[in-house]
Amino acid sequence: MSAASAPAPRRAQTRRERRRMAAGAVPRILTVCTGNICRSPLAEALLRQRLSDLRVEVHSAGTHALVGHGMTTQTLELAARAGIDGAVAQAHRARYLVEPMLIEADLVLAMTREHRDIVLQMTPGKLRQVVPVREFARLAEAVSDGRIRAAADRGDHVPADRVAHAVALITGMRVTAATADDDVIDPYRQSSKIYEQASAELLPAIAQVERVIRLALE
Repeated sequence: MSAASAPAPRRAQTRRERRRMAAGAVPRILTVCTGNICRSPLAEALLRQRLSDLRVEVHSAGTHALVGHGMTTQTLELAARAGIDGAVAQAHRARYLVEPMLIEADLVLAMTREHRDIVLQMTPGKLRQVVPVREFARLAEAVSDGRIRAAADRGDHVPADRVAHAVALITGMRVTAATADDDVIDPYRQSSKIYEQASAELLPAIAQVERVIRLALE
C-alpha cells in the first residue's frame, strides 16, 4: 500500500470523549468558592437534592480550600432551613480544586467572578462551561424553555452532551461582562445577616440552574 493510500493514523481519544462513550455519560456539575465550607457546598447540596431524581453528579471544591473541614455552623443552619438532609450536610468535607475536576465538569458554577477567573486560568478551554452562578441565572431567565430543549436535543441521547449544549446556549448569551451583582457575597467569619444575604443571593440562582438541567434531561 502506498503512502498516499495508507489510512490516516487514528486520533487519540480525549479523556472527555472516552467518558462520553461510557454507559450513560452522566452530566457533572461543579460548584466553586474559596474555602469550600460555605457557598459552594451549600450550592452543591441544594443541587443534589433538587436533581436527585435525575442522573446528575454534583460536586464542590475550593480555590483555597480548608481541606477536611465541614460546613460552618451557619451554613449548616441555612442548609437545614432549605430542607437538606442533616446527615448529608454534616458529611461534607472541603477539598481543594484541581484540574481533573474541571476537565470532567459539564458546568462549573463559580460563586464570584474571581473564582471564575481562577478556574479559567487553570483550564482556559472551558470558557463556555465556566460561569458565575448568578450570571448563569440572569442569562437563563431570558431564554425560553423551548430554546433550551432545542439546544439540548443537539446532544441526541447522551445526557452529558445534552447538558453541555444547553449550558453553551446559556453562556453564549453573554454580551456584557459579569458585574459585582453576579457575585455571591462571602459570609465566612461574617454575621448571621451576611449569611442570610448569601443564601438569598444563591437560592434563586440555583433554581434557574435546576430549571436548565431539567429541561435538558427530561
